[in-house]
Amino acid sequence: MEHVRGETADASPGIDGVTPHPKVGEKAREGHPVVFVLDRHHTPLQPTSPARARKLLHQGRAVVVRHTPFVIRLKDRSAEQSQVDGVELGIDPGSKQTGVAVSTTRNGNRRGLYAIELAHRGSRIRDALTRRAAYRRGRRTRNLRHRKPRFSNRTRREDWLAPSLRHRVDTTMSWTTRLARWAPVRAVHVERVAFDTHVMSNGEPLAGVAYQHGTLYGTEVRAYLLAKWGKACAYCGATGVPLNIDHIHPRSRGGSDRISNLCTACVPCNESKSNQPVEDFLRQSPQRLALVLAQAKAPLQDAAAVNATRWALWRALDAAFPTVRTASGSRTKWNRLRTGTPKSHTLDALCVGELQAINRTPARVLVVTATGRGSYSRTRTDKHGFPRLRLPRQKQFFGYQTGDLARAVVPTGKNAGTHTGRIAVRAGGGFDIRTAHGLVQGIRHKRFRLLQRADGYAYANRPEGPTPAE
Repeated sequence: MEHVRGETADASPGIDGVTPHPKVGEKAREGHPVVFVLDRHHTPLQPTSPARARKLLHQGRAVVVRHTPFVIRLKDRSAEQSQVDGVELGIDPGSKQTGVAVSTTRNGNRRGLYAIELAHRGSRIRDALTRRAAYRRGRRTRNLRHRKPRFSNRTRREDWLAPSLRHRVDTTMSWTTRLARWAPVRAVHVERVAFDTHVMSNGEPLAGVAYQHGTLYGTEVRAYLLAKWGKACAYCGATGVPLNIDHIHPRSRGGSDRISNLCTACVPCNESKSNQPVEDFLRQSPQRLALVLAQAKAPLQDAAAVNATRWALWRALDAAFPTVRTASGSRTKWNRLRTGTPKSHTLDALCVGELQAINRTPARVLVVTATGRGSYSRTRTDKHGFPRLRLPRQKQFFGYQTGDLARAVVPTGKNAGTHTGRIAVRAGGGFDIRTAHGLVQGIRHKRFRLLQRADGYAYANRPEGPTPAE
């Protein structure tokens, strides 16, 4: 049976149903990411192939609703006149990136239709809050005009999360609800992992009473560090001098107070290093740098962030979608190895939950980077926290604002050509645009055509493939 817009009744339009055989080395086939389709009343229909979407647009039967991700709306069809099988979402939560996969499943065979990698900005939120607190603390200690501290008169809800952690949950929920507006989501599969940070920091399995003994069992911090570093400065090797306790990875840059992040340092080295990364401070001494890094263990802040947000994410998904299924990280890894799928956030999201095989994977991934919608602050401060310049009150100039997705066609000059990307507006009318090839500056506003309004995210495409683990 074939419908008016060209769908077939057995599978998603334009997507083959060949099942690979992993035991003989067959891999899942790659295909172009699908195009999301809405009916005349903006109800989501089954996604279609890019070729069929171009045909519908060329015939005048559809119009473009959104540029990235690409969404079209049919002008002559409704959901009641179409066969809608539905799609499923797979979510692989992470500290820095979260993978989201849109797929269809039939008889245990899963076909990947679309892949999104969300890049969070939790570290930038943490740095901004730390910087603001330092400015206020400095003004208070200098006995200048300041905002009084309010540490003891604030209450927190039981489900309170730090802003940098809440952002990870909100961003993931924002994109799952967006996808539910563009595609008929029937179920959500989320990986709910739990990291044992004690075992991770120890580096080997623990059992019995050893699990209750921490790194400093039977000793003290300073004595432990002096014994660990041989009563010498970790940076220059000086002995017989007063030694301070220093953070290898500075606290102002996200370092923790874990014993593995502490070392002994002489006073000159401690003052010279300040809050520099140890890689920069010991750039001229690669052997000493290798020794320090070998003593230090990998930080656990990414594992802690995932542990802190996993329940909040599950509760938010359970409230927003009728069917939410959870799976362990071990099940995801087993599915990935059994199907011969490479390691990446988006492919892990495709492997979450129960499945028999993966028939198809998207050839390209949409990388969505959280950039924010600007700042309420209309001033910029100097290093002491005092205002040094003032920004304009309005955000739009000549009908554009920073973050808009636009295309500029420049006929002549050093910037001649067609440029597509996010723009940064200027009051004088000379805009900057950041494309996939770099930054282009000083293009007049009359050369731009708006493609999509700023929504707090930057978009890029990359081929699907393995990514380094967090």
